[in-house]
Amino acid sequence: MKELNTVNQNIEGLKIKYPILKDLIKLDEVAWSNPKFKSFKSVSGSFSLNEEDINDAENRLNRFAPFLMKAFPSTFKLNGVIESPLRRISVMKKHLESKHDINIFGELLLKCDNELPISGSIKARGGIYEVLKHAEELAIQEGLLTIKDDYTILFSDKFRLFFSKYSIAVGSTGNLGLSIGIISARLGFKVSVHMSADAKKWKKDLLRKKGVIVIEYENEYSKAVEEGRRQAKLDERCYFIDDENSKHLFLGYAVAASRLKKQLYDCNIIVDQDHPLFVYLPCGVGGGPGGIAFGLKMAFKDHVHCFFVEPTHSPAMLLGLVTGLHNQICVQDIGIDNITAADGLAVGRPSGFVGKIIEPILSGAFTVSDEKLYTLLAELIDVEKIYLEPSALAGFVGPLHIHNKNFNYIENNHLKDKMNQSTHIIWATGGNMVPKEEMKKYYKIGKDLISS
Repeated sequence: MKELNTVNQNIEGLKIKYPILKDLIKLDEVAWSNPKFKSFKSVSGSFSLNEEDINDAENRLNRFAPFLMKAFPSTFKLNGVIESPLRRISVMKKHLESKHDINIFGELLLKCDNELPISGSIKARGGIYEVLKHAEELAIQEGLLTIKDDYTILFSDKFRLFFSKYSIAVGSTGNLGLSIGIISARLGFKVSVHMSADAKKWKKDLLRKKGVIVIEYENEYSKAVEEGRRQAKLDERCYFIDDENSKHLFLGYAVAASRLKKQLYDCNIIVDQDHPLFVYLPCGVGGGPGGIAFGLKMAFKDHVHCFFVEPTHSPAMLLGLVTGLHNQICVQDIGIDNITAADGLAVGRPSGFVGKIIEPILSGAFTVSDEKLYTLLAELIDVEKIYLEPSALAGFVGPLHIHNKNFNYIENNHLKDKMNQSTHIIWATGGNMVPKEEMKKYYKIGKDLISS
C-alpha cells in the first residue's frame, strides 16, 4: 500500500513531530493526554452510530435472553442477560496508595467482565452479540423466526440443523475466538477461529473441545485476521466477524454503558458535573474498549473520562491516535516487536474504524509493562482474592497516572475541587476461564518479580 510505504519513509519525521514516539520505542511506560479531545456536545452529531443503534442492540440481546437461559444455565440467575458485577476494591485501593505513595481520591471499583457468563471475558459482549444478530437475520430471512417469537425455539434440533448449513469465521488472539466459537457452536454453526501465534494453548484446546475448528498461525494477529477474511470470501455461506471493522461488535460492547449506569445507581454512586467518572480500559485492536467508551459518552456525556491502556510492546491504538494515521501505521513500523504476555492486547495495528470514532472522545491513554501486569496480578490475588489474566490488569495503572502531578490531567480539566466525589472504574476484561495451573504460573511470576 502506498500509504504504508510513505509511513516507513517518514518515521524519523514522525519522531520529531511527536516526541512521545521516542518513549514508546524505548518501551517506557507513558501517559498521554489527547490533544484532539472535544466536548461531547460539539461532536455528538458527527458519529456514524448513535444512541438508537445502541438501544437496538440492547433490545436484540433482550430478545435472545430466553434462548441464552436455556442454552447456557450460567445465565439463568441474570435471566439470560450477559452482564458482570461491579465491585468496590477498597483494600486494593489502600495497597496502591501505600505502595506508590499517592492518594486516590474518590472510590475505586472493578468492573468484573472476567465473570461474564459463557466465555468469561469482555469479548462475551461484542462477540456473542454479533453471532446472535447474524443468526436472527438468517432465521428471519428463511421465515423461521419473527421478533415477536419466544426465542427459546432457537434451542432445538430444527434450528441447529438450519444453522449447520452456514459457517462463521473470526481472527483472534484468544478471547474473541472463545466467545464466538462457543456461541456459534451452541447454535449449530460450523465455526473456524484463525488464531495468532500469541494465542494461549489452553484457549485453543478449549475451543477444540467445543467442536470449533482452530487454525493456527506463526504470525501475529493482523495476519490471522487477513487470512481468515480471505478464506471466508471463498464461501458465500461463511460470515466473517471482522474485529478490525465491525460496527456490530462495537455496538455489542456499547450496550455495557446503559447497564453500568443502572449498577452505579444501585450503588448510590452519582455521576454528574460535580461527580466525575473515570474509566480505564485495556486496549488491543480497539473494538471492546472503543465500543464501551462510545456507550459511556452517550450515557454520561462530558462527566465521564475514558482512558485506554496498552502494553509497552503493543501500543497500537496509541500510536495510531498520536500520529493520526490510525490503521495506516503499526508498532513494527517504529521498531516495536508486539510481543507481550498480555495476549488479548497483542495487536500491532489498530482498528481504523474504531480509532476515528473515539479520536475526539477519548481523554487519553497509558502504556504498561508486562512486569507490572504480573505484579499487579499477584497483588490483587493477595489483597482481594480476585483472579485476572495479565491483560485484564492493565487498567490498574490508570488511577496512578491520573493522580500523578506530572500528568496534570486533573488540573488541566479543572477537576481538582471535584476529585473527592469522583469514581474510578477499572475494567477487568478476563480471567475466569484461565485454568488453575496456568493462573498459578502467572501468580508465581508476579510474586517472583515482587521479591526480586
